[in-house]
Amino acid sequence: MSCLKPEGMDPVANGKGGLDYNPFDVMQPRAPEQIPAEARNGGRVKQADQAPEGVYRPDYNILTPNMRSPDYVQMSTAAAITLGIAQGKMLRCECTRCLNLLLTYPEGCRANCAYCGLARHREAERDYADRNFIRVDWPAVPMAEVVDIVARDGGNSPFHRMCISMITHPNSDEDTVSVLKKWTSKIDPSAIPISILSNPTTMTRQDVQTLHELGSDIFTVALDAATPGLFDRTRGKGVQSPHSWKKYWEILEDARDIFGPKKFGAHIIVGMGETEHEVLTLVQQLVDMGGHSHMFCFFPEKGSLMDHLPATPRDQWRRVQLARYLIDYCGVRVDQMKFDEHGRVDDYGMPKGELDAIINAGIAFRTSGCPGKFADDISACDRPYGDSPPSNIASYPFQPNGNDLRTIRKQLDIRKPAN
Repeated sequence: MSCLKPEGMDPVANGKGGLDYNPFDVMQPRAPEQIPAEARNGGRVKQADQAPEGVYRPDYNILTPNMRSPDYVQMSTAAAITLGIAQGKMLRCECTRCLNLLLTYPEGCRANCAYCGLARHREAERDYADRNFIRVDWPAVPMAEVVDIVARDGGNSPFHRMCISMITHPNSDEDTVSVLKKWTSKIDPSAIPISILSNPTTMTRQDVQTLHELGSDIFTVALDAATPGLFDRTRGKGVQSPHSWKKYWEILEDARDIFGPKKFGAHIIVGMGETEHEVLTLVQQLVDMGGHSHMFCFFPEKGSLMDHLPATPRDQWRRVQLARYLIDYCGVRVDQMKFDEHGRVDDYGMPKGELDAIINAGIAFRTSGCPGKFADDISACDRPYGDSPPSNIASYPFQPNGNDLRTIRKQLDIRKPAN
């Protein structure tokens, strides 16, 4: 297996120097710059104190209102289109089956994760509610309006799941409870299950217990970085951020105890400098705990401290996608797989005929996340084009067709067997 890809290939599909993986020494974030005093902690928004009036979208190009959770939440552009409060279409898919609700405050997230568009260091550039996140704008909507719209749809709701996404803020734990109670006051959790994307830094075991008792059925922790060293470099002291690997694992273990098998998991971003062996070892660890993994392909978010770095090469991403699916759903263990001197997958630990059938099914290459109503291995949280442009899809938000599978096989360097 060669490290290099031929010249002239799509630059999004290849790493620095044409490598088919992103090595640790290349993926160094920029250092955050000093924020002017007047812009810190939502200073501009709080000084103007503009009252919100219904839905707010960043493309309104007006002064950002003083919006706060639990009265207001933000949601992805795809969710806003599905909910009917924004106009638009998503290429080849029906927007999204998961309603992601993001807590919002003028002060924004107080963490400073290097790859995130919501990071604290962007205060000087853009107010919190105006920041892009996973490549799109996130409109802000009154929580009461969100609940009323979904409740009116009843059993015909297009959403298979609702997810509350916490941020690092002093009010985040209390307001997550309030948002959850507002939702369940009108919407039965058995009709639309509830996930929590947690903020372990501010949480206790009792917080995890409370969210479970109030009706959420899946709890996830965004580890994102696959190793302690990468975590510290991108989420901790390396970027003047408060998160720690130890605290995240404490809350993940609490979730295992409280939510139970198959009801907890971790987000992992592939291509930030870890080896394929390291990330798949983490996937195996989660499976052995009784949990699951949700994978993202690193794509440089404009405005982040890593926006100058290469996206995850498609070869690396496809290998890890396929291997992760085998570990999570097919009973293959990481110690059955073989890896080369760069930690890349060299053998998937499965007979070729069985492997070809899994590749042909295409599900391994769809977006991974909390399950919807179709099957355990088909995510409700399909995040359309959250980690790639539509011209070079990383995570498929729909079932890959024959042309897609031919592209995937080329990226995997695995030809379809002759009939």
